[in-house]
Amino acid sequence: MTDHTPISTGTDGPIEADEHSDRHRVAAAADLPPGDRVVVDVEGREVAVFNVDGEYHALSNYCPHQGGPACEGLVSGTLEVDGDDELVWDRAGEIVACPWHGWEFDVTDGHHTASDRYRLPVYEAYAEDGDVYLEL
Repeated sequence: MTDHTPISTGTDGPIEADEHSDRHRVAAAADLPPGDRVVVDVEGREVAVFNVDGEYHALSNYCPHQGGPACEGLVSGTLEVDGDDELVWDRAGEIVACPWHGWEFDVTDGHHTASDRYRLPVYEAYAEDGDVYLEL
């Protein structure tokens, strides 16, 4: 399993929009290295932004099970079966587990790993000019 440093919760207050109405600066890219995440409040919504191998992914931090902080638990991978019917560790750093009851979600697309009935809302996140942005 991948061990990550504790998440941060952004700055001292809500993240404000910049001159582009739907774009919100989340952090300096240097402060969000691969394998890390940040949880921020944007327009009253808690959103987690993950850096997975240099690609940014943003998900709602609200678990559909019982409203827990879906993106604040362990970030790990999953077991898959390879062509030789062997179990292999796969997708390291792409699965997050809600700390309340362990529901797991794919960081890259918000889907629940065990059921197509559940999905976390996904937002666009990207780096530009040394900063990480989120669009609602």
